[in-house]
Amino acid sequence: MPSLAAPAARDLRVLLAPLFEQAEHFPELTGGMAGSFRAQGRLHGIPRFLLSGPPAEHDPIRIGLFAGLHGDEPAGCEALVRLLGEFLHDPSAATGYDLVIYPVCNPTGYAEGTRHNHAGLDLNREFWRGSAQAEIAILETELRTHRFDGIITLHSDDTSEGLYGYTHGRLLNEALLKPALRASERVLPRNRSAMIDGFEASEGLIRRCFEGVLSAPAQQRPQPFDLIFETPALAPLDLQIEATLTAIETLLDEYRVFLAHSINL
Repeated sequence: MPSLAAPAARDLRVLLAPLFEQAEHFPELTGGMAGSFRAQGRLHGIPRFLLSGPPAEHDPIRIGLFAGLHGDEPAGCEALVRLLGEFLHDPSAATGYDLVIYPVCNPTGYAEGTRHNHAGLDLNREFWRGSAQAEIAILETELRTHRFDGIITLHSDDTSEGLYGYTHGRLLNEALLKPALRASERVLPRNRSAMIDGFEASEGLIRRCFEGVLSAPAQQRPQPFDLIFETPALAPLDLQIEATLTAIETLLDEYRVFLAHSINL
């Protein structure tokens, strides 16, 4: 049998250096660490960046964007870095939003190029279950503290040949994800299979989901919109990034329209 290729190691400092440099020059961008922990004899941190868009007629809408829960899925991580750079050069796209961005939620997995964290666990099955993992404690604190109006989580699936997403069975999530998939499939095809990732699907939308995925606290009221966007991991990385950026920008535009209609009701 041919030997399996070793996971691709990545340097978090190289990924984040442009963002920290931009944070020194753009007052609307602040960068730092949501929290840190020790593992494998080293100190690791979960980076967090806040971009404040130009003001609108309403209070700022706080959106949390998360990537890199699985360390071998770099497309979402790089897409969020690109997104911040694009919004800094065209702030109008972020009007009315406070975007809280977590480009790499599993820093040890990202560094080693592995799905799991340093303890061999899938972090996206650990939320709100009393997990002992430091990454989960940090991210759950962020989710409680920020009380996001919307949550967008980015993943890549090496078993899918196209784009798809999870809506958690909520109508608003579906209404937002449908146009996002429609826009991003100009870059990559959509997965239109009847079964995706072990769940029934329709036109790339999955209404059920795994237990323990990243989400808002169950007691938060009102609940935010909450979407998971998946790219096909075996597609070229640049196309995955482009499709992800298109999806995020469409989601933000569509939620703005939703709010405008709600205000006028």
